[in-house]
Formats: sequence, C-alpha cells, structure tokens
Amino acid sequence: MRPACVVAGTVLDEVAHFIRPGITTREIDQFAAERIKQYGAKSAFLNYRKYPCNICISVNDEVVHGLATDRRVNFGDIVSLDVGVRYNGYIGDTARTVAVGGCNLHAQHLMDITERALNVGIEQAVVGNRVVDISRAVQEYVESNGFSVVREFVGHGVGKSVHEEPQVPNFVENNKSSPKLRVGMTIAIEPMVNAGGSDVQVLKDGWTVVTKDGQLSAHFEHTVLITDSEPEILTLVKQGVVR
Repeated sequence: MRPACVVAGTVLDEVAHFIRPGITTREIDQFAAERIKQYGAKSAFLNYRKYPCNICISVNDEVVHGLATDRRVNFGDIVSLDVGVRYNGYIGDTARTVAVGGCNLHAQHLMDITERALNVGIEQAVVGNRVVDISRAVQEYVESNGFSVVREFVGHGVGKSVHEEPQVPNFVENNKSSPKLRVGMTIAIEPMVNAGGSDVQVLKDGWTVVTKDGQLSAHFEHTVLITDSEPEILTLVKQGVVR
C-alpha cells in the first residue's frame, strides 16, 4: 500500500501545481494520465464502474465525480482533484481542493475547514476506536463551523480494490453498529463539505454530483494506515518524491 499511496500523493501534488486559469479540465485529466503512466501505475478510476476519466475533477458547486471536458477553469474557482492509482496490485486514493490562482475568503475558509476536518478525523483513526469516532469528529467539527457534511457519499476501506469495507461516513449513523479499527487496516477518510445545505444531486451525465442549492463544496482525502500507535497517513508525500 505504501508505494501505491506515494504515487497517488505525488501525482496529486503535480496536478495541483499544474492547474492555472484558462486550462480545461480535459487538459488537467490528460496531464494526470501522463504522470500516472510515468510512475508505472494505472488510473484506478478509469473504466471503474464505467467512469470515463483518469481522475475526478469537480469545480465549485460540484462535490465529487466531476468529468473532464472542454470546460475552462477560471481565476477564483475552487477545484476538487481526486486521484486514485493502481500500482503493483494495490490502490492509492487521495484528494484535495485547490483554488485556481486565488479565491475569495469564503471559499478559502470552506477549504480550510474541510482540510482540518480531515485531520480531525485522522486523529481518531487509532486502535481501540471505532469508525464512528472518526465520523463523529468530522461531523462535529464541520457543523460547529457552520458548514454541512454530505451524507450520500462516504469514505471507505481501500486495498486491492478502490472501495472495500468498512464504509467511513462523515456523520454519525444512529442505531448502526460501527466496526472496530484494527492494526493493519487501510481506510480512505474523505470529508465532503458543503458551504450551504448537505443535499446533493447527480447531473444528467450520470456522474457529476453537485450541491442542490448551488453553493460551493470542498473535498479532502487521505489513505490512512491503522497502526499500534499513531495513524500513518500513506498519501502524505514530502517533496513529491517517488522511490
């Protein structure tokens, strides 16, 4: 898992630095495909459940699963980049929301809160806790800052497949048993946070998820290893180095 996650994290870093005003989401996707291939990996998303792109690129009110098209990103847009790779039989999965050139204070605050919510969730990813402890930490942090968490889409286990058990919601599901966290588990924790209400809908393309009220959304994700001490963030890459 470690090498696959290093590749995913490195590609995400490179794609994030590649984005600039005026570029199309298709060009972003093509650049990601080139970088994934350069590292000897394959996109874990391309053709997964018939998804047609190499990475997920979601702009402004798009929450997740945005498609690469001829749409151009503009200064002030915020863009969620979700990268999944398959490398030597294992999956690395990570996401980040970035501003194109810069953004207003409201958008920056949303991104900051979402990223911090991810970190708050990761802090609970320790042996002795349950998945619900991650969920509760994320939900309470997000809602205490006046934003809402998406409920239709959740984090998940990850390993040899993109989506494995257990599911890792960003909210507490009442009256539902929650799996214990065990040493060796690898899970993708991924808060999806809306500036307005939590409701979302899928566009006619069958993939792109948007906020129902048209307000902004942000998305951050890391693949995390449960250890016998602190959680290890496998997709957190320093200096973008692939060994």
